[in-house]
Amino acid sequence: MVLIHELWLPILVSTVLVFVASNLVWTVLPFHKSDTRRLPDEAATVAALAKQELKPGQYNFPYAGSMAEMKDPAYLKKLEGPVGLLTIRPSGPIDMGKFLGSWAVYCLVMGVFVAYLAGRALGPGTHYLSVFRVVGTAAFLGYSGAQVPAAIWWGKPWGNAFREILDGLVYALLTAGTFGWLWPR
Repeated sequence: MVLIHELWLPILVSTVLVFVASNLVWTVLPFHKSDTRRLPDEAATVAALAKQELKPGQYNFPYAGSMAEMKDPAYLKKLEGPVGLLTIRPSGPIDMGKFLGSWAVYCLVMGVFVAYLAGRALGPGTHYLSVFRVVGTAAFLGYSGAQVPAAIWWGKPWGNAFREILDGLVYALLTAGTFGWLWPR
């Protein structure tokens, strides 16, 4: 068993590597350029939404509040289109500092949980490849695991989910390589 405080260096190094890699993936590579599209008449849509005075949150349309309502012919008629999930964020400029800070904290928390799991499963001096497999699997689940349920239940396009799963694989490989390299001997 390896105690978590003995793994502070791989936690921090993997956090930095994943943070930098994710920024490169999202800002330099054209990989995610097609993840979102412009509305055909953005001005009219935004004007219609503004009249609703929506609070930040997620909205499902058409909305049914119960299983019985989902069987109602009037609701079924609404399903003919459009059907969707709408996320409303707070108005104003996008606070990239807050987003990037939150992502950095998430990467750090991922490193801590991966370190905890690996530290319980592996002992000091464990071979690089064994550390790589355990850490890589745990990190992959943490960075990619939610994408398939998001596509199944929330309508995330499968292409977007697949690209984010690939991102998670890259982050997991970086995390696994870092832990394997810096694992206590």
